[in-house]
Amino acid sequence: MKVGRILSLAVVVLLSAMMAAQSPDAQDLPPAPSAAKQQQQASPTSTSTTDKAAASAPTTPTPEPAPQPSSTTQGAAVEETPKTKETKPLTAAAPDSREGGADPGSVSSDSDIATIRRTVNEVNVVFTVTDKHGHYVRDLKQDDFNVLDDKKAPREIRTFHRETDLPLQVGLLIDASNSVRDRFRFEQEAAIEFLNQLIRPGYDKAFVIGFDTTPEVTQDFTDNTELLSRGVRALRAGGGTAMYDALYFACRDKLLKAPRAGPVRRAVILLSDGQDNQSRVTREEAIEMSQRAEVIVYTISTNISGIKQSGDKVLERIAEATGGRAFFPFQMTDVANEFAAIQDELRSQYLLAYIPDDFQHDGRYRTIEIVAHQKKQFHVRARRGYFAPSK
Repeated sequence: MKVGRILSLAVVVLLSAMMAAQSPDAQDLPPAPSAAKQQQQASPTSTSTTDKAAASAPTTPTPEPAPQPSSTTQGAAVEETPKTKETKPLTAAAPDSREGGADPGSVSSDSDIATIRRTVNEVNVVFTVTDKHGHYVRDLKQDDFNVLDDKKAPREIRTFHRETDLPLQVGLLIDASNSVRDRFRFEQEAAIEFLNQLIRPGYDKAFVIGFDTTPEVTQDFTDNTELLSRGVRALRAGGGTAMYDALYFACRDKLLKAPRAGPVRRAVILLSDGQDNQSRVTREEAIEMSQRAEVIVYTISTNISGIKQSGDKVLERIAEATGGRAFFPFQMTDVANEFAAIQDELRSQYLLAYIPDDFQHDGRYRTIEIVAHQKKQFHVRARRGYFAPSK
């Protein structure tokens, strides 16, 4: 009996143990449901993070791959937009800061600086004074002259001094038409000698134009006298004469557009018989362009007949209107002497700079008159006027 009870108890204990092992409340089983719950909690969190990342992805400026040019263009546009917005106010404000100085906090580009211009109503006049014997007078002072601009005294004289060293910009215009064929070679040699003596390398510059029916630049601006000599020798005589066109072209397309860092003397030496039969512009239009370019024109007539002809009067008119001088050699050997006289005059000039009174930007022609106090003894030769700039 005792043995049977013991067996029964053992069976009961064994069954209880087996049931306890299958029970969910066992202490060694919670880790599995807890881990599952953590996975469930972790999963929504991960999903939520992914959704948020997906939702925010369109607003994130992620660089696009290089093979997609459209994305690269859009990216460049996004970066350029704020630059444009910053540049416009600076450009607009640039003119306002001219008088009061630049804003220390502003930034300006080279292009902004280049657009700032200050208009100064200053007139520069180069002139020559000779005595009653035709000799140059080089030692006069500002007080020895009266100046009138448009028949009024200037508001202010800014500069007055001798200008023997002012850089030269010279155009040599040689008539290469049939009318000068018989004396063309001598003219060339005289012109070459003139340029060799006048042009100072590194300081002065000149160009050579030959003209018959059209002007031809055989040598552009240079300070190399050898190149200038080649340009003169390259000229060939033949054809009609378009002298006015040549002068107009030299002043408008060469001298007026020539760069200059400061004051310069601009001159044209025109070698011709003055007979024009091919020009499209008139004599007065050529003179006007010379005045606009502030060019002094010296003329040398190739007429050696001993009789003053109509072409000589034309050359005289051009020279006087621009403040130059007309030369009339009696024979071809005198041409070299006339070139020497021009060289001497270019080294014997005065420079006057002044502010006109009641100046208007109306494009109107304004007269200039410079008179020596001792006008019976001294003769002043200067350009007779200029054109005011237009608005």
